[in-house]
Amino acid sequence: MEEKKPLLKMTGISKSFPGVKALEDVNLTVYPGEVMALLGENGAGKSTLMKILSGVYTKDTGKIEISGKEVNINGIKESEKLGITIIHQELSVLPNLTVAENIFLGNEKVNKGTRAIDKKLEAERAKAFLDQVGCKIDPNVLVKDISVGEMQMVEIAKALTKNTSVIIMDEPTTALTDVETRKLFEVINNLKSRNFAIIYISHRMEEIFEICDRITVLRDGKFVGECSIKDVDNDKLITMMVGRKIEDQFPYKKVSEGNTVLEVKNLSCKGKIENVSFKVMAGEILGVSGLMGSGRTELAKTIFGEYKKSSGEIFVEGNKVNINSIKDAIKSGICYLPEDRKKEGLILGLSVAENMTIANIKSYENSFKSINKSAELKDVEDYIKKLSIKTPSEKQIIKNLSGGNQQKVIIAKWLLLSPKVFIIDEPTRGIDVGAKKEIYELLNELKSMGKAVIMISSDLSEILGISDRIIVMNEGHLSGELKREAANQESIMKLAVGLNN
Repeated sequence: MEEKKPLLKMTGISKSFPGVKALEDVNLTVYPGEVMALLGENGAGKSTLMKILSGVYTKDTGKIEISGKEVNINGIKESEKLGITIIHQELSVLPNLTVAENIFLGNEKVNKGTRAIDKKLEAERAKAFLDQVGCKIDPNVLVKDISVGEMQMVEIAKALTKNTSVIIMDEPTTALTDVETRKLFEVINNLKSRNFAIIYISHRMEEIFEICDRITVLRDGKFVGECSIKDVDNDKLITMMVGRKIEDQFPYKKVSEGNTVLEVKNLSCKGKIENVSFKVMAGEILGVSGLMGSGRTELAKTIFGEYKKSSGEIFVEGNKVNINSIKDAIKSGICYLPEDRKKEGLILGLSVAENMTIANIKSYENSFKSINKSAELKDVEDYIKKLSIKTPSEKQIIKNLSGGNQQKVIIAKWLLLSPKVFIIDEPTRGIDVGAKKEIYELLNELKSMGKAVIMISSDLSEILGISDRIIVMNEGHLSGELKREAANQESIMKLAVGLNN
């Protein structure tokens, strides 16, 4: 049997910028009909390597081969001609053009007689390419009127029009629903069967093990290793990525518990949660687990006043509080960090400073109702330092920060208000494994400050690793409670599926 030859081979790739060695002697090999995971923390060099492959940067040293032939890539167009397409995390579709116009953008179909763009032909051809990815949308609809998952399919269909052989997918499921993610995986498997080579970049470990065949790991701009998915587990992968063992990922810290800070009695929100009761102490992290749709986020949003409770009582430090709005919750000392920080927790077009002080901006007003900029700047600089927020300056637009640093800015925003209760929904979603540890250490710091912390997470290892106590939701009800010492994945899952007897 003839040995399979690589479709893409990058050997000894190095790249430097002024004062920074971004890549040093990095290798990447991808075969036709496989999905190669490219893994590493933020700053590991993944983006730089892919920018070299897609023609944004030129390599300093090293060799790139396509189908065994050495090539030099000196621009995006040259990369595309060689059959390389990148689908970015921030999709590059134009919302005010039709699906067909997006698919053939830069490669328009022209009527030879009139020399005008042949809209009918484009729509017909676009439908054929959409059919290849199992997408049934009308090619004549505007892209702004379709879902994010459908936009993803438009990008893949566009790649297929360019005689592509290597497709790079950068965090492709970040904005997708579960159903859309399943659809994407079907398309990826179909592309594999047609001998496309796919480079898959993701922080979501469960996806890597489901969809990828082999793994290449980078760390600090260097090649750590390459292996088959069958030869690694989650622990080994994380050790390769961060250079430390899995047990070091969850820096649990025991703090002497104080008095009850938050008590919820028989809390209900019609159609969402029913008769939920629990307490959280000062210096404690209460983990909230449960399957998707179990009511975890609904519970948080009811306590925070985003959803109006239909019955039940909420007490803060023993005092009954009436929460009918988010404003009421904040006044009562309760804050909430949402699971989708980009949509609900941040204003992406504003700076780090503006996002940090927005909830507390009135405290900087002087007697003339103008903002004391020096006082505001001092607080912002203090928290950038205290929380080790990596940003060029407080003026940096927040969408340009990594997920971990964005999360730190939201924590700083609430710390400026000195809340008593922190509710944190999916604290490390979309954050690389190295930055996760920093978030966990911040949660420990909140405990040390005597805050009551409620942590909602879909990641069982996170729940088990960081929580002092765990409650489990099932179909809007509290299914059970576990002490840290008695909790394991099996006991949590039994409660999550309603086996609480």
